Amino acid sequence: MEKMKLLVIGAGGREFAIAKKLNESPRVDTVYCAPGNIGMVTAGIVPLNIAEDDFEALIQFAKDQSIAWTFVGPEDALCAGVVDAFQKAGLKIFGPNQEAAQLEGSKDYALNFMNKYHVPTAKHETFTDLKSALTGLNDFARPVVIKANGLQGGKGVVIAQTTPEAEDTITEMFELGEEKLVLEECLVGPEYSMFVVVQDDQYRILPMAQDHKRAYDGDKGPNTGGMGAYSPLPQLSDAERQRMIDDVVEPTVSGLHQAGYNYHGIIYIGLMLTADGPKVIEYNVRLGDPETQVVLPRLKTDLVELIDAINDQQMPAIEERDIAVLGVILASKGYPKKPVHGQALGSFPAAKDIAIDYANVKGHLDELHGDGGRLLMVIGEDADLQKAQDKVYDYLAKLDEPECFYRHDIGDKALKD
Repeated sequence: MEKMKLLVIGAGGREFAIAKKLNESPRVDTVYCAPGNIGMVTAGIVPLNIAEDDFEALIQFAKDQSIAWTFVGPEDALCAGVVDAFQKAGLKIFGPNQEAAQLEGSKDYALNFMNKYHVPTAKHETFTDLKSALTGLNDFARPVVIKANGLQGGKGVVIAQTTPEAEDTITEMFELGEEKLVLEECLVGPEYSMFVVVQDDQYRILPMAQDHKRAYDGDKGPNTGGMGAYSPLPQLSDAERQRMIDDVVEPTVSGLHQAGYNYHGIIYIGLMLTADGPKVIEYNVRLGDPETQVVLPRLKTDLVELIDAINDQQMPAIEERDIAVLGVILASKGYPKKPVHGQALGSFPAAKDIAIDYANVKGHLDELHGDGGRLLMVIGEDADLQKAQDKVYDYLAKLDEPECFYRHDIGDKALKD
C-alpha cells in the first residue's frame, strides 16, 4: 500500500486535532499543516511557512509534493474560495465551495436558507442601517440577540439584556463598519454541537459535543471562540437526538441538495433544544474549535479512509469509540477583548491520558510563548466523563501560568445538572 502525503490548511487547535487524527492512519506518510504552529511537531505534523490565504503557494506545494488531498480547517479560507481554487487546479480538497460557504460567511444568507427549506430557527430580522435596526428592536423581547452579519471568529454575537444595552450595541456595530446586523429572539435551552459529514445528498453524523462559549465560569462574561468542550452528551436522550436529525439535519441536507451546492465537507449545526423542539442557532461550514479536539478522539473510523471514500463519492458508516473526552482551553489573560501576547509558558509535561493540542503558541517546544487568544487545550479521556474531567483539572491545577486563565466548570452541565 502506497502511503499518502496530506495537507491541512490552518494554524489553530482545530487544525492540530485534524492533522493529528489524520497522522494516526496507517495509510499516511506525512501530514503537513499550512501554516500550522510549532506545537504541532509534538504530534509528528510538519508546519509550513505558507499563509492559509496564499492559495497560489498552497496549490504549488500540493503539486510539488504530490499531496493526495487537502483538508481545510478555517472558515476564512473557505469563504475566500480556497476549494474553488484547488479544484480549478485539478487538485482534490475536502471542504465546501465558496458559494456554499456563504452559509457561514453571512448570517442573513444562512437564515434565508433556513426559511426556504423549513429548518427551525429563532424569530429574526436583518437590518442594513442604524435607524431601522433601532426601530426593529420593538419587535423583539429582552434579552435580544444581536449578530454581526459576517465572519467574526465566534465573537460577533451579543445577548443584550436591556434596551439601552441593545441600542448601544447596535449603534457601536454600525459605527465600526458593519453593513448588516441580524436581530434574533433569545432562545432558551441547552446548546449542542452537531457535525455532519456531507457529500451532496448523503450524510453521516460525527460524535456530538457541547461547547462553552462564555469566557468565565457559570457562562458569565463575553462570548469567545469557545473555552472548552466534551463528548459524549449523557444528558441528551436518543429521542432528542433523533428529533434533531429529523427536524434539522434532514431538511438542511435536503436543502443543500435542492440548492445545487454539491456540498462536499462538514456542516456544523449549532442547536438549541428549546421547549418547542430543536432550533438552529447558526451554521458553520467546517469543524468547530474547540469541539473538534474532543470529537475526533472519539472517532473509531479511520478519518483518512472516511475522507478518501467521500472524495470518491461514497459515504461509509461512522463508528464511535465508547469513551469520554473532555478538553479545557488555556487562554491568555484578557481574552477575548485584550489578550496578553508573548508571555512565557515554559513546557507542558506529558501525563497519562492527557493530550495537549496547541494553538496560539510560538517559540520553541522547551520554551513556548503565548501568541494571544486561546493558547492550547488540555484534553483528558476516560471511560467515564467525570474521571476525564478530573484528569484535566488535576493537570491544570499543577501549572503555574499567571498570565493565563481557564474555566473551571467544563462538563458540569452533563455531570451536575
